[in-house]
Amino acid sequence: MAEERPASTTRKITNPQVMRAMAHPARMEIMEYLGSTGEGVTATECAALVGLSPSATSYHLRELARYGLIEQAPSRGDARERVWHSTSQGWSVGGDLKEPEARAAEQGLIDVYLARDFARIRNWFVAQPDAPTQWREVSELTGQVLLLTADELREVNAAVREVLSPYRRRSRLADPPEGARTVAVHYAAFPVD
Repeated sequence: MAEERPASTTRKITNPQVMRAMAHPARMEIMEYLGSTGEGVTATECAALVGLSPSATSYHLRELARYGLIEQAPSRGDARERVWHSTSQGWSVGGDLKEPEARAAEQGLIDVYLARDFARIRNWFVAQPDAPTQWREVSELTGQVLLLTADELREVNAAVREVLSPYRRRSRLADPPEGARTVAVHYAAFPVD
């Protein structure tokens, strides 16, 4: 059951050490799950999620907690089990790109993030022939080239966030519409010339 706690919507990561701590596929998966569900989980529950042993997952949870990305949650009644929850619903990156350490840490984190998201896209298209027709028909991979000013791009980004906001997984888990599935939306907007 998702427990709603006050948590900032998005945490901006600027510290290179924190970026390096996040730049691991299992840690990223754990953070996404905790942030998008609001649930508290144990190392054993996370192990099933990320495909690692409970002891390896426990290490990753402690590392995320060390940098304040997650924290220990109240016990579920068994004092022996450690339950963890997210300290935010999402994150963004914004280190000082003039500093080589920050630039390298940010690039490492972005590489892990993009590898994970592109693998998701690839996995969908491999599995798509066996997916229900209704999901095949509404899934989309598209790219468009726009001509914008920086202010217009800021407006486009805000509009996209506004359109997606009512559908955030965390806010809909308590009463999901019939037939709802978790859907990943990958959005990137940047100058190419």
